[in-house]
Amino acid sequence: MRAVGIEIGGTFTDLVSIGPEGVRVAKVPSTPAAPDAAAFDALAAAGIAPDAMEEFVHGSTVATNAVLERRGARLALLVTEGFRDVLLLGRQDKLQLFNLRYKKPAPLVERADSLDVPERMLADGTAERGFDAEAFAPRLAAFLAAGNYGAVAICLLNAYANPAHEVALADLVRRLAPGLPVTASHEVTQEFREYERASTTALSAYVQPVLDAYLGRMEARLAEGGFTGAFSVMQSNGGRVPATAMRRNAASALLSGPAAGVMGAVRQAGRSGVRDIITLDVGGTSADVALIANGRPELAREARVDGLVVQMPMLDITTVGAGGGSIAWVDEGGMLRVGPRSAGAVPGPACYGRGGTRPTLTDAQVIAGRIPAGKKLAGGLTMDGAAARAAYAPLAAQLGLSVEATAESVIRIAVAHVVAAVRLVSTERGRDPRDHVLVPFGGAGPLLAAAVAEELGMARVLVPPGAGVLSAYGLLAADHSLLAARTRRRTINAGAAAEAMAAIAEMRAELEARFDAHGVTGTRRLDVSLDMRLIGQAFEIAVPLTAEHFDEADLLAAFNAAHERIYRMPVDTRRAVEIVSYRVGLHVTREELPGLAGPPRLTAPVHGPLLIEDSTASLWVPPGWAASEDAAGNLLLTRDA
Repeated sequence: MRAVGIEIGGTFTDLVSIGPEGVRVAKVPSTPAAPDAAAFDALAAAGIAPDAMEEFVHGSTVATNAVLERRGARLALLVTEGFRDVLLLGRQDKLQLFNLRYKKPAPLVERADSLDVPERMLADGTAERGFDAEAFAPRLAAFLAAGNYGAVAICLLNAYANPAHEVALADLVRRLAPGLPVTASHEVTQEFREYERASTTALSAYVQPVLDAYLGRMEARLAEGGFTGAFSVMQSNGGRVPATAMRRNAASALLSGPAAGVMGAVRQAGRSGVRDIITLDVGGTSADVALIANGRPELAREARVDGLVVQMPMLDITTVGAGGGSIAWVDEGGMLRVGPRSAGAVPGPACYGRGGTRPTLTDAQVIAGRIPAGKKLAGGLTMDGAAARAAYAPLAAQLGLSVEATAESVIRIAVAHVVAAVRLVSTERGRDPRDHVLVPFGGAGPLLAAAVAEELGMARVLVPPGAGVLSAYGLLAADHSLLAARTRRRTINAGAAAEAMAAIAEMRAELEARFDAHGVTGTRRLDVSLDMRLIGQAFEIAVPLTAEHFDEADLLAAFNAAHERIYRMPVDTRRAVEIVSYRVGLHVTREELPGLAGPPRLTAPVHGPLLIEDSTASLWVPPGWAASEDAAGNLLLTRDA
């Protein structure tokens, strides 16, 4: 069987193929104007025809870029009467506390494109005011006809508790405007908090036409090449689903890019028996950091894309602007900065020789000698040391430093950015990074890893083989996964455990049916957690459940343990505890998957300083560190005694 994973990044597109002849990799420049073109360039570079693939797994930033560049459909939003401004009001928080010119992120929907609907559902699922579709039809028809909309988002009050009005309204839209894409909130998220639910629904509807068109082009071109295998797509939660299922909820693709690398790191580090890791993915545009405990990545309940909230389970990843293409510059106060602006794929860093003139982190690595000048890259690129120095000369003059000192300063600032990101996912959440192994990947991750580990007091770094294409490998390593969350508030008292087990069984049956419908077979694993809190608290904590059967005492004990781990203090037993939401995940794991190990890179332990290269990435071993290679092909860096 030949399985192929292709991950499209901001600068390069990576391919990993696993077939009868073993593992094959390829790397080509990304094509931002037509991202799918780079996927087929990668297939051509690897010498793989579509009809030779039995399985194709894909990861792309198409959905994310549609939001960042505001290239989605013109969107109509239908909301409960009185809630027309839900996206404009949002939450009364301020993401940049000390920025006097701060403006809230602009919603994806103009106020004139929001229409309020006469209906009202209560939080317990009962209708206070019914929805009369026929009476509302003329007003809705006029609104849709005047707007020339590309998609419709529906988010009615408390539809998570009872979606009947949303279902009727969606049917009415489809009858009045056949062919117009419609996304209803209960199809996207069944959790409470109206702004977050409306934001997520709007995001999903906004990118749905873009993602549909993209996947349609991919499917058409694969079919032209004779592909008849299984086509699946990476989700933000670290699992993959058949491409047909992705069309049901486009929001699940919004942050899928970094997720694949995390899953690849988990699988490859596990081959060396390492299960507590911190991943560091440094690509061309950004650096992404995640903490994994006992081989299981943690899921965040929500995230932000361009400041807009996505209420959906996704890998808990922190991103900073410290990618290889991050531009170095001097601010108004004369301070040297790195990122978040990036040279991207076009023109890219100056050392790529494609017209870039701005000093970037990659140029700094070339000047510092950690990427050799003259090194050949994907797409026929050759690292141009003279161009890197020329890009840094004006910046060095502005700072009154040598080109070499400026480059080293830029590298130290990038390391500081990454260290701050690691602390966000570790020490600020009660986890000690010293108890974990740093696993760097991406083209630039292994260059920064030892310096990052040293700053954090970490003693070990594990560098996978093929680190530059680990995200593509992660596509193949990822489980098939479906996740569901549902808000149903319930105080922990007599009968609560039976009600919880019934809700979990119902959600599992729904996910099983969806897997069956998409033809996903294999041994299925269930993950369950509850969002719980003391009654009166504003926020919940995730409480994992490991037993299939439990009682009320078990629920309280699990909550107490989770509460004490997070807050380092026991629960006030005089206060009642409630379940807020149920979270269920169903997974099918690919058991047989070879590692990325190729020819040995080291035959004996070596000590820094030295540079170790493979075909996809360079690894810098600084003074005071030693490197050795294990049986899984992973390089292990340890600090000298």
